Amino acid sequence: MKEQNISKVYADSFLELGKDGNVNIAEEMTKLTETINASNELENLLFLDVFTIEEKTLVFEDIAKKLGLSSLMVSAVKYLIDQKRIGLFPLIFKEVIVRDDMEKGFLRGTILGSENDLSESHKEKLLASIKKYIGDKKPILTYKQSDEVTAGYKVKIEDLQLDASVDNQLKHFKESIIGE
Repeated sequence: MKEQNISKVYADSFLELGKDGNVNIAEEMTKLTETINASNELENLLFLDVFTIEEKTLVFEDIAKKLGLSSLMVSAVKYLIDQKRIGLFPLIFKEVIVRDDMEKGFLRGTILGSENDLSESHKEKLLASIKKYIGDKKPILTYKQSDEVTAGYKVKIEDLQLDASVDNQLKHFKESIIGE
């Protein structure tokens, strides 16, 4: 929980600095994250404590140059490396994306279901139901098949959770009959 709170502070700071410097921090962090995720060696170098701060910094500077990252982004990541907080980068990235989406009026979420894929008509019905709760914001939903759902769907967007699964309906039916 402590790391989560620290990550939120860094994310707020990076976004604020980005606004002041007219730099799209979310876009640059996405580029860097995609590059890190594409290479196990780079991920190991940055996040494992076997390498020195100098080694991490030198490699990161080369990568930043190739990616064309702004000096603000380079300074921010080098600061994380110097402070031995680069391990927080994935959490900071997640927070930056969430805040950036909220600012742009988007909400990211997940639909869990038992089927391999979600039909377009079911997705539209779920979106219509969700609109009541989220107002004008546009949800960006990804579908995932889950063993957690026998039939029906569960939708999770930020703090909002809608459970239209058969399991949940049976549970409520049982409670109404038994009186629990």
